[in-house]
Amino acid sequence: MRLTVYSDYALRLMMYLGLRENGLSTIDDVANAYGISKAHLMKITHELGKKGLIETVRGRQGGMRLGRETKSIRVGEIVRACEPDFALVPCMEADVGIVCAVQPACILKRALAQAGKAFLEVLDGYTLQDLVAPQTALRDLLHLSPSPAPILSRT
Repeated sequence: MRLTVYSDYALRLMMYLGLRENGLSTIDDVANAYGISKAHLMKITHELGKKGLIETVRGRQGGMRLGRETKSIRVGEIVRACEPDFALVPCMEADVGIVCAVQPACILKRALAQAGKAFLEVLDGYTLQDLVAPQTALRDLLHLSPSPAPILSRT
């Protein structure tokens, strides 16, 4: 099984935003940190925004941030939001009409379906918070300064 570049970039984007916590980031920030395509990130940002995983803020001081806390975003959820399907072989695709000579007695299709399900279950065992746990190391590698401490209002 192999994830698409789209999913890879989406996971990287989510990790970057997770490291920034509540701060806004731009597509340029993320593209420069990872050395990846801005065009791809624009598509990914739009899609993840529609699915509520990230929030976008328009305007001159705009950018993007996570739509929820890192501990509530499962890695499997991100992957499902990005991958078009998990048909590991053509006979698993919906409405393809492929007829296989051994289909009535095939165990392979069931085994592959179980393997795909297990793959996603493992990813569901991890949250975005887990992925960004080595914050200092990740921030250093991405040349991110530590997130500023929240401003507490004085009353």
